[in-house]
Amino acid sequence: MTSGCFMIYERPNYMGHQYYMRRGEYPDYQRWMGFSSCIRSCRMIPMYRGSYRMRIYEKADFSGHMMEFMDDCPCVSDRFHHRHVYSCNIMNGFWIFYEYPNYRGRQYFLRAGEYRRYREWCATCAIVGSFRRVTDF
Repeated sequence: MTSGCFMIYERPNYMGHQYYMRRGEYPDYQRWMGFSSCIRSCRMIPMYRGSYRMRIYEKADFSGHMMEFMDDCPCVSDRFHHRHVYSCNIMNGFWIFYEYPNYRGRQYFLRAGEYRRYREWCATCAIVGSFRRVTDF
């Protein structure tokens, strides 16, 4: 990769495991913490220089406890007091949810929009351990 950021996907049509890729060299799939070396689709992340804002909810359809974020969160349960995020509203920017704290585990790319259920961001369960803004260009 020579410039920009990308999400690469293990299956066609942006399905399967997702991996956030910054500019750099990746001689093998373990360097991007991949589960396999299979890449079937790729999406460039557009440049974004505005503000970042999102709301996460403990229940589906934007119900239950809600918290708004404008910055990265290395441990969701420390700040949100819940391990499960069943819905979210991305109001500004691009975000990546991680399965585990400290930006580890499966990754999920979210662009601006409403996600009424965790399956809408292609997650297999509602556990979100950490998240960060996509800011590196």
